Amino acid sequence: MRAPNVMRVHCPKCHTHTEHAVSLYKKGRERSLAIGRRRYNRKLAGYGSQPKPEQKKFSKTTKKQTLVLKCKKCGYTLMRKGVRLKKLEIVS
Repeated sequence: MRAPNVMRVHCPKCHTHTEHAVSLYKKGRERSLAIGRRRYNRKLAGYGSQPKPEQKKFSKTTKKQTLVLKCKKCGYTLMRKGVRLKKLEIVS
């Protein structure tokens, strides 16, 4: 799918339709000191097998891509619901 790099959509902060810069959502780096990560590391430490089952094969052929829209007027960021795509191309 080809998505434009600028979309004119409604901004909930400005209460009007404005130009939004389009980018692809990318997951940030995981925090090593988060409580969930610390718990998981404690489970992994010492003797014993992997606590959660390891995924051997993946059934899905596509990922849900999420668009991030940033208002050019006020800088408010909103997410556009993910769509199943093999390839996403942001075109000018």
